[in-house]
Amino acid sequence: MRIALDAMGGDHAPEAVVQGAVEAAATVPADILLVGPELVVRDLLPAGSHPRISIVDAKEVVTMDEKPMEALRLKRASSISVAVELVKSGEADAFVSAGNTGACTAASLLAWRTIEGAHRPAIASPFPSRTGQFVLLDAGASPDVEPESLVEFAHMGRAYATSVWNRPNPTVHLLNIGEEPGKGNAFSKLAYDLLSGHPWFAGNIEGKDMFDKPCDVVVCDAFVGNVALKTAQGVAELVFREIRGQVPTGLGRWLYLPMKRALAPMTRKLDYAEYGGSPLLGLNHLCMICHGRSNARAIRNALNVTHRALERDIVGQMRSALARPMEVGT
Repeated sequence: MRIALDAMGGDHAPEAVVQGAVEAAATVPADILLVGPELVVRDLLPAGSHPRISIVDAKEVVTMDEKPMEALRLKRASSISVAVELVKSGEADAFVSAGNTGACTAASLLAWRTIEGAHRPAIASPFPSRTGQFVLLDAGASPDVEPESLVEFAHMGRAYATSVWNRPNPTVHLLNIGEEPGKGNAFSKLAYDLLSGHPWFAGNIEGKDMFDKPCDVVVCDAFVGNVALKTAQGVAELVFREIRGQVPTGLGRWLYLPMKRALAPMTRKLDYAEYGGSPLLGLNHLCMICHGRSNARAIRNALNVTHRALERDIVGQMRSALARPMEVGT
């Protein structure tokens, strides 16, 4: 397997990205193609780096604040564009980036196109919950969709939960402002009606209940999904900042140590770096979207997640899920 990694993507690139690649090379059985300015990337690689790591030169960089389509048009030699083309030509099997999400989505969509049965791609973001974890989509790829797209997202989310988490018959909830069938705006009501004809649809779910009640897949448009994602991240960070701010000084720190050990599992569960990245589903190849603030650990985990997704043929699973007739009862 060969994974094209955008060496220049993210707030801490290229240092954190290169370090993450070096750490991943020791455990992930895949070739890692670091895509970026060759001299810059080579200077960051430690002497005697893992033989699975190689560099693909890309002289330009799409920054986080650039308009995606304009940047892709003007910077055809960017690390994002070059990495996407590596996958398209068969020189790489997947693309990983912590860079400009809009540019990654647009470049992948233009080069690879959607699989048959999918009209819009969706970012499938895993979330922790009291009962385990669930996947929310779309978390940021397609903010302007028709209600019919949420049925496609549901099929893709179910295929993800089945292939990645081995859940035999995953249920789907619609993210809404209330549990009752008549809740929400016109878009939500139409989506509810379209989803309600399927036996795996479990109804509406409120944002607060996603983290408490058993659920496998939650669907929404990307505007709502991205707000939910970033709100959840912000609340988690606030909680941990407040806890750290209450740490006593002096001898009192010894009293805090048992609590710190008790909180460690929750800290890992809520840390975005543990999840690595979120796959962009619905395309003919695999793109893994990472958090813009990804550190080396997040990049390492993203490469590990990408390898597992390739092993389990996540794109093939999407094709199978959307190839089946979308009639009532499927």
